[in-house]
Amino acid sequence: MTCRYSLLDAPLIRTRLVVDGIPRSFTLPGLFVALQNDEIRDFPALRPHQRHPWHAFLVQLAAIALHRAGVATPFPDEAAWRDALLALTPDDPDGAAWCLISPSDRPAFMQPPVPGEEVEKWTNHLLAPDELDMLVTSKNHDLKAARMHHALPDDWLMALLSLQTQEGVMGAGKYGISRMNGGYASRPALGVVPRGHWGRRWLRDVSALLESRNEIIERHDLNEDGITLVWTQAWDGTTSISFSSLDPFYIEICRRIRLASQDDGLIAYATGSKVARIEAKQLNGQTGDPWIPINVNDAKALTLSGKGFDYKLASELVFGTGTYRQPIAQSLREDDGTEGIVILAQGVTRGKGKTEGYHERRIPLSPKVRRMLIRRQTDRLAAAAEKRVKEIGGMRTVLWGALATLFDNGDVKERFSDSAKDKANRFTKPFELGEDSCFFTELNVEFEADDPEQAHLKWLLAMEERAKAILKRTFDAGPRSGVQRYRARTKALSRFHGALRGAKSPLPELRDHYHEQKLHKENVHEGV
Repeated sequence: MTCRYSLLDAPLIRTRLVVDGIPRSFTLPGLFVALQNDEIRDFPALRPHQRHPWHAFLVQLAAIALHRAGVATPFPDEAAWRDALLALTPDDPDGAAWCLISPSDRPAFMQPPVPGEEVEKWTNHLLAPDELDMLVTSKNHDLKAARMHHALPDDWLMALLSLQTQEGVMGAGKYGISRMNGGYASRPALGVVPRGHWGRRWLRDVSALLESRNEIIERHDLNEDGITLVWTQAWDGTTSISFSSLDPFYIEICRRIRLASQDDGLIAYATGSKVARIEAKQLNGQTGDPWIPINVNDAKALTLSGKGFDYKLASELVFGTGTYRQPIAQSLREDDGTEGIVILAQGVTRGKGKTEGYHERRIPLSPKVRRMLIRRQTDRLAAAAEKRVKEIGGMRTVLWGALATLFDNGDVKERFSDSAKDKANRFTKPFELGEDSCFFTELNVEFEADDPEQAHLKWLLAMEERAKAILKRTFDAGPRSGVQRYRARTKALSRFHGALRGAKSPLPELRDHYHEQKLHKENVHEGV
């Protein structure tokens, strides 16, 4: 078998350019030059759940190449990038490690050498890139499996990267990566995205990694001269690499995979291993990954639940002052600019033998919020976000009680029927989802306002109207008979307003506002 599909020499990576979406394919060195110039709009082969692994790979690889060459700024042209990448594999001077296909006793891109093994006899033969990828589908009901039968080389490239850098445990002999908290966890990511395109974010993250290299080494006891490209090391599946032998920017693999040619394209051969490739189970995901938040109380990397980055978790990650240590890529820099900045949160929720969804959220930062984050003035931000989370919860409680009253035919009681409670739970969800979607946008409005207290009250009143609109839209699902229908609707509205304005209101600012309004009207009426 000869080497084929070289990422150093063949323009295999399809892109669309910023200018008019013009399609253009690049070599890996050529792509780095295009990223430097911020010319790349997107990658046609890239599926949503592969976005972070691809970005992380491009950042880590560039940072490794620049550091090993002893320079701090990107190389000037494609030839210089090619030389720097080839220098990372000195035992492989003809570049087999950068080819998608090479002899099995030599490294191939993201595929360790397996000397003496006949890969064609391995257990699994995977005919499509999405069959190789890390997503698990449920009986083909949602995202169909193995449907990419006319795939191009970069389809295989993206699937291979996704598997090798974000997969977890998937049964006997299928171990996961080191950069996650346990085999059934995930590799979430948080990072700053300045205004621009793919290259703008790539360039700022490369700089952030290079500046933080010594910090990562000291915090995680990594090796200044350690292993960078784990796929270049031979692996028979019986031995692990010690974590302390790794470079701080190491690019890992977790599975024994080899690609080969077949008549109409490529095929992947896969087999299991007796141990994980990197011995890091005891670290609970604390590996120096530049994008993963660390729960400092539990000394574990963040594990994403099925709720994804909902407003509660997202506000804690962005504004929190104690639970999570922010990753390197999330720290704002002066050269990020002052406007158009977002925090990008990404991650796949995994479970035992399954994946439970891909989550992505963009959290906008207003200029004032940006300044406060740069100055580490997070107490006020965290307090405001926490207050809103509590108030949304309070409004949800009020709405839930009104809905349960509606579904229990307007009966005034504290213990509702199971049917009423189930329906109230179901019809309350749209409210919380709606508040989630606008949480950070409206919080930014409050911080930028000349009168934050008035802006906050305006938000409370608007949230009340949104909750009441959901209650009224639900009337059609309530009792049908004439007498019961009107009674149930009247009692539900009465409970809604009474809970907000009563002495035990979970939203005291809103209660006090209505109390002041009432006093004002009475004073006007009496001529005071």
